[in-house]
Amino acid sequence: MIKLITGKKGSGKTKILIDQINESVKSSNGSVVCVEKGSTVRYSISRKVRWCDTEYYKVEGYDAFYGFIAGLLASNYDITDIYVDGIFRIGGRDYEAFGKMLEKIDALTGEDASVIFTVSADADELSENVKQFIK
Repeated sequence: MIKLITGKKGSGKTKILIDQINESVKSSNGSVVCVEKGSTVRYSISRKVRWCDTEYYKVEGYDAFYGFIAGLLASNYDITDIYVDGIFRIGGRDYEAFGKMLEKIDALTGEDASVIFTVSADADELSENVKQFIK
């Protein structure tokens, strides 16, 4: 399942994400993962969360990001939640490519895991294949 937290820069998306991550750690029966470029949220989340920096792993672009997520899921079947902060800093602002990647991740995870993204854009700016994941 894919969920998007949308809004312009400075609208509080990362704070919402941090709160959701810390709640998930308390309620999850599996592993919680946080993925970001840099270390913006690293020290604000529980130490029980598996934190990953895409800069360290040289992940750039949506194809590489999809492979990274697929690798995480393949290596740990207990992942219940993946949180991604600032997806456009990782993949760029190609909304169509972002939407195609979301569709692939949605097919990969199904109902087994939730993947939550912060998206620095208003919903009306996004392409239709992205809007379908706004909940």
